[in-house]
Amino acid sequence: MSIPSEGRPFRILGLQQIAIGGPDKAALSRLWVDLLGLAPHGQFRSERENVDEDILLLGHGPHAIEVDLMQPLDPEKKPRVDLPPLNHIGLWVDDIEVAVRWLDAQGMRFAPGGIRVGAAGHRVCFIHPKGNEEKPLSGEGVLIELVEAPTGLFV
Repeated sequence: MSIPSEGRPFRILGLQQIAIGGPDKAALSRLWVDLLGLAPHGQFRSERENVDEDILLLGHGPHAIEVDLMQPLDPEKKPRVDLPPLNHIGLWVDDIEVAVRWLDAQGMRFAPGGIRVGAAGHRVCFIHPKGNEEKPLSGEGVLIELVEAPTGLFV
């Protein structure tokens, strides 16, 4: 089933981030910082999300893209932020509440946790990578983070 874009009450505005996981952030940092030259921007750590994360920036200004390098705090616990290695992509959305409500009504499955404040301070929500019987639509194998864009970011 195809939904015409004029029927969608929200807009995806751009790529906000990619999140890459591995068993050791140091190896990821050697690649992304030392060899490719991305700039370190911040860090995030969460026991609940089992993540130790370095936040890098690709580009400059309000349209810079985050590259998040993640390792699990405990490799024996879930969620496993290192599996798959391309953990998720983040998309800027103009109105996260409208987007989640509309997508849910279409049958989209969301990961537990609902809309909440993410590591970068924006409101976020995750589309589950796999559908189920109740909610058959999904990220088709990819965890997708919807990130509410700050007002005026995309004009």
